[in-house]
Amino acid sequence: MKIQLTENAAKQIQTQLAKRGHGLGLRVGIKKVGCSGWAYTYDYADEVGAEDKVFEAFDSRLVVDGKSLEFLDGSTLDFVKEGLKQVFKFENPNVDATCGCGESFSVKEKV
Repeated sequence: MKIQLTENAAKQIQTQLAKRGHGLGLRVGIKKVGCSGWAYTYDYADEVGAEDKVFEAFDSRLVVDGKSLEFLDGSTLDFVKEGLKQVFKFENPNVDATCGCGESFSVKEKV
């Protein structure tokens, strides 16, 4: 299982951790929500749990819980500017459809 970080995402993780003053990296996951079923979650990672997987790139760490990993496998996390908005954005090959607001998604069924 693998998740990639772009250089922009790694720089933003470092920037946010520096502002905060501590932390190991960015914790990402998914939760059941919204009209399509799932949404990404983002938080600071202060520790790595037994079920967590850590991905490193460009001197930054991404921590993913084991339950979310199957939904995020093969993804790339980027940090993009869209107009006035700056956000982390996943390019996720497991996504089947997104809702109209873009906040939630459904995943492809495993064959």
